Amino acid sequence: MSSSYRLTAATGLHKGDRQYQQDQVAIFQHPRNKECVLAVVADGMGGRSGGRKAADQVLLSAKQLLERFDPQTDDPKQFLQGIIKESHLVIRLTAISAEQEPHSTIAAFLITPQGQCHWVHAGDSRIYHYQWGRLVFRTKDHSYVQSLIDNGEISEEEAIGHPNSNMLMGCLGSEVDPPASIHSIMKIEAGDAFIACSDGLWAYFTPAELGQTIQMLNAKEASMFLVNKARERANGTGDNLSIVIFKLEPLMQQEPAAPHNTAANPGLTV
Repeated sequence: MSSSYRLTAATGLHKGDRQYQQDQVAIFQHPRNKECVLAVVADGMGGRSGGRKAADQVLLSAKQLLERFDPQTDDPKQFLQGIIKESHLVIRLTAISAEQEPHSTIAAFLITPQGQCHWVHAGDSRIYHYQWGRLVFRTKDHSYVQSLIDNGEISEEEAIGHPNSNMLMGCLGSEVDPPASIHSIMKIEAGDAFIACSDGLWAYFTPAELGQTIQMLNAKEASMFLVNKARERANGTGDNLSIVIFKLEPLMQQEPAAPHNTAANPGLTV
């Protein structure tokens, strides 16, 4: 990795106003190469225990495959696709044996020793990439509402609070093979920040609010603040929520290439 930045990370997890916790989140460091780090968010679905089992399986598959992954020679994209395939298969087998219908989303990103970031997602858990607080890229949900946006039937603003917002077009454990959208950044640098989170969190923030928060606060502070603010905005009706934040902080004071406004949104005052 570059010596011009240090990687800081934090996670957040909350049951929300649900009876059971079916979200899971984890950060895994490669057992033989500390510069290789994997972040995973899984939003389980399927009743009291089915969803939690599905989310647990996503994390277990990710951890086991990371232990067998060679960061110097193996293909990161194939590795991430392997997490999708293996966890999907085991979740499907669980559904057959237990007569349940467990499903899970996944949003996972991998930082490699070569200074790259690769990610995969399936379902409506999202990954955001920011550079100095400005949005560079966001994953597109595999959902019915996203298909309406893509077809020009509704706007991004109209999608907020849509009655069919929880209808997924693809996820782990479904009868058809899940989608596995892959994206890569071949050179990460100081000022980059990555967020993976479930819909129980991102539903309460605009991309600009998320960017402003992680620009102003360190990873741990941002994670705590976003979880607490999502709980406040949910007003007693919140879903399980999970988030993982990676920030690439410069070792020396470094200004962004172009000036931009990092003033907080009034709704995000600490």
